[in-house]
Amino acid sequence: MSQTMPDWSVLAATCPSRTSLARIANKWTAMAVSVLGNGRTRFGDLKTQLDGISGKVLTETLRDLERDGLVTRHVHAEVPPRVEYELTELGFTLHAPLLALCQWAEEHIAEVLTNREAYDAR
Repeated sequence: MSQTMPDWSVLAATCPSRTSLARIANKWTAMAVSVLGNGRTRFGDLKTQLDGISGKVLTETLRDLERDGLVTRHVHAEVPPRVEYELTELGFTLHAPLLALCQWAEEHIAEVLTNREAYDAR
């Protein structure tokens, strides 16, 4: 007997895919996935590369990504403990789209800032 998959739609108020969209639309998620796309990374190195993120927010972001199956956490039995994170196969499916968003933001920020100034001057 085959099981029918539900029709998911982020436009429907009750659709659980909205929580997934909210997670991946988060700026820290996009930047973390962008960095992790380069391979397994230590927590401290992630924090350094994600300039401006607090340890608390990075921890929460990584836990959420791990919960959703997008990131794997590796703890090494060392003193001090070494913790590394890497994208799962599912997480890698987000790397290109989120990297594209990050690149778009960098490529178009000058135009966006000009538009903001024009809007604010009205």
